[in-house]
Amino acid sequence: MSDHAPVILDIAGKRLTADDRRRIAHPLTGGLILFTRNWTDRAQLTGLIAEMKDIRPDLLVAIDHEGGRVQRLRSDGFTALPAMAELGERWMESDGPADLTGTSALDACAAATAAGYVLASELRACGIDLSFTPVLDLDHGRSAVIGNRAFHRDPRVVTQLARCLMHGLLQAGMANCGKHFPGHGYAAADSHTDTPVDDRTLEVILADDILPYDWLANVLTAVMPAHVIYPAVDARPAGFSPRWLQQVLRQQMGFNGAVFSDDLSMEGARRVADVKGGTVLDYDEAAVLALNAGCDLVLLCNQSTGKGKAVDDLLDGLDKAAPNGDWTPDGLSEARRLELLPMTPPFPWDDLMHHAPYQHALELLS
Repeated sequence: MSDHAPVILDIAGKRLTADDRRRIAHPLTGGLILFTRNWTDRAQLTGLIAEMKDIRPDLLVAIDHEGGRVQRLRSDGFTALPAMAELGERWMESDGPADLTGTSALDACAAATAAGYVLASELRACGIDLSFTPVLDLDHGRSAVIGNRAFHRDPRVVTQLARCLMHGLLQAGMANCGKHFPGHGYAAADSHTDTPVDDRTLEVILADDILPYDWLANVLTAVMPAHVIYPAVDARPAGFSPRWLQQVLRQQMGFNGAVFSDDLSMEGARRVADVKGGTVLDYDEAAVLALNAGCDLVLLCNQSTGKGKAVDDLLDGLDKAAPNGDWTPDGLSEARRLELLPMTPPFPWDDLMHHAPYQHALELLS
């Protein structure tokens, strides 16, 4: 049996079923991603996560909780976080994007740090280990699925605000995940329902969209590649491309953190050029392709309803494909997964409400 637990799966409801428990206990399961459908209130969520951790103490519990329109938990005391574009707008109240020392730029940085701290401390108080944030895509005005999730068009502004937000996450004991490498902001199509294509050259991308990853390589703890095809570089989407993940991200940029695939059930992951003639891949085939390309962890979302056959097929397929050892080229994937788990205990919710740094962060956001 493999000692690498690369699968991040989900559950259908607000309580664990027998099938959920069995899948969480599977040796290949390394994490679970939560959605709004899993939420009633803080007490229910905290209890649900505690039950998961009783089954698998090292389970990485994650969520997409960025702020703005991508915020899964919005009631029972959770702070409504701003869209990242609002922080970019604060920055632009200064003399311009090149002004890194203006009062408005510094105010925006302080707000970004506060957003990261509030985001992480509230999630951690309920038992959540990781949010897939920050978005490092540049706002080219072309991608509706990214839109105001992006901080700004200028990679310098994106880098500075993302660095501050990640500092806030770190203050609350949470790791980070930059997405969607090397950049989803220029491709207009939505990879949830289509296969986006960005036909720019590698040189153009390296000089623009990818810069935040390059500048933040030593502070990013995780990266999620885009389900976007960059045909001038590779016929496969970035998350299935050894060139993007191993040559550019690992070797050229020196990134040593974890790499998550984006959701394998998205349309952008199902049809991969030059593999099986571009036909639809089974989930286990897509997972093998992503892991062999350089992903450490693979997500399969929204397939747990009913009998969850797709989830079982993925686990069974991976078990048969590589029954021993680590999948990925350097053998460090499991260590990278474990490094994403918080190293410090969280503040319980009631204590957090009276914690001076948390109250100060709320003031900065307001």
